[in-house]
Amino acid sequence: MQLNYLDFEYSEDADGNGTLDAMASALPPQLPALQGEITGVLAWAHAHWPGTCAPLEDGGSWHFDLQGVQEVQSPLDLAFDEATGQLRVAVGNTAPPRTTLTLTLSGSSDFCAALREAFDMG
Repeated sequence: MQLNYLDFEYSEDADGNGTLDAMASALPPQLPALQGEITGVLAWAHAHWPGTCAPLEDGGSWHFDLQGVQEVQSPLDLAFDEATGQLRVAVGNTAPPRTTLTLTLSGSSDFCAALREAFDMG
């Protein structure tokens, strides 16, 4: 599966355990594709490392954290009134909501290597 929305950053601790972090924002038309990528990554992890999803300190091989927020933007129409030296502000039309999702995966070095290879993360 090629990832078009999720761009993971990888870091590793002194014990060789890794963390992969990704954040992506999408407007409503792109949201199903973003959710599909997250679903694909998590489905792969559960299928290839079954029964081992738990924090490393609790004996797991991998774990994940998934969070999201939806924001509605209201652009501001700004103008400078030269005569008064004041800024005039008016709220414009509300834009479609933007959804931002973050996915953090942590795991053993074997898990991280396999995940990075499966999704061509370099």
